[in-house]
Amino acid sequence: MKDISIYFQAIEIDQDFDKESLGQEINLHTPDNFPDIKEKGVALIFTPENRRNNKYTTENEDSFRKDFYQMYKGSNWNHSIYDLGTINPGEKIEDTVYAISAVCQELIKSDIVPLVVGGSQDLTIALYKAYENLEQLINLTTVDHKLDLGTTENEPREDQWLSHILLHKPCFLFNYTNIGAQSHYISPSTLDLFNDLYFDICRLGNINQDSKLAEPIMRNTDILSFDLESIRSSELSNGKYTSPNGLFANEACQLMRYAGISDKLTSIGIFNCYTNQNEKTTNELIAQMIWYFNEGYASRKGDFPIGSKRNYKKYRVTLEELKDEIVFSKSDKSGRWWMEVPYPGIKGHRFERHQLVPCSYEVYQEAMKGEVPDLWWKTYQKLA
Repeated sequence: MKDISIYFQAIEIDQDFDKESLGQEINLHTPDNFPDIKEKGVALIFTPENRRNNKYTTENEDSFRKDFYQMYKGSNWNHSIYDLGTINPGEKIEDTVYAISAVCQELIKSDIVPLVVGGSQDLTIALYKAYENLEQLINLTTVDHKLDLGTTENEPREDQWLSHILLHKPCFLFNYTNIGAQSHYISPSTLDLFNDLYFDICRLGNINQDSKLAEPIMRNTDILSFDLESIRSSELSNGKYTSPNGLFANEACQLMRYAGISDKLTSIGIFNCYTNQNEKTTNELIAQMIWYFNEGYASRKGDFPIGSKRNYKKYRVTLEELKDEIVFSKSDKSGRWWMEVPYPGIKGHRFERHQLVPCSYEVYQEAMKGEVPDLWWKTYQKLA
């Protein structure tokens, strides 16, 4: 791994922690030592880069760290947790984007999941650029109350950045999915565009009714970008969050756990965090979200069905509409389901990892009723 310590400011710890707490377990970047990153795990990164955020405040701090350090690890946590410190804003915003991208690229190549906290959500672009040289198509998922499209004519902002990813050259985005969108924040033209691109939206109402709908989505995600503004203001006790509707705090933690469990997910960001040391509830929730991501990571099954499929049960469903069959795979390890979508059989082609689509048992039941699942159609169109 290249030296990434040059991008970070060390963490100053001014309190003692219980001997069993995470504060004693985490590999910290202190003024005297930068962590020796050898074992796979999760790397926590904080950045206060908010220059493209209209709600920017100089009070944006890493106060959530102390709340996280005071927690205790789960019973099955055997992975390493690194806190690499703070990436301070560069002279230009582009400098910060470059630093985050360079750091994340090195971590991803070393099987370390970077967990970036802080900064405005347009920094998702930095996570995306980290994959540019990894030569694979990726899936991006956002947890957000709206679709932050915008245009490339203007510079990215915290609520207008997605178009810069969609039109980035070279393009290595296969699919985009939003979780938690609220219809009154989505213009008809934006919705039409997303439908034309066969992108997926799992609306807030669906998640409120059944958060399990997000599990297959997370299982098919490479990058997760979580906008803290997607959480309802009553859950945060912070005057900068004003939305009366949104995710509940426990739903946010559940989504983070699903993200952690995903074998496919390799980077994550929690953005638009308006915090200081007095925002106890907000800091505590961010800390809990990080904890639940690690709880999920510790429960990864390693059962993404690429290569040998001896540990999977096959279910073949013949559909008259397709004049063919859909093949489902069920893991013996976890009981989770995948669905195969056909593509010209070229071994090692760039779409190979996207032909096996994570799904739920309900999708299999839908096919058993003779209906072609919407998830199958959208994936087929993108492959074609």
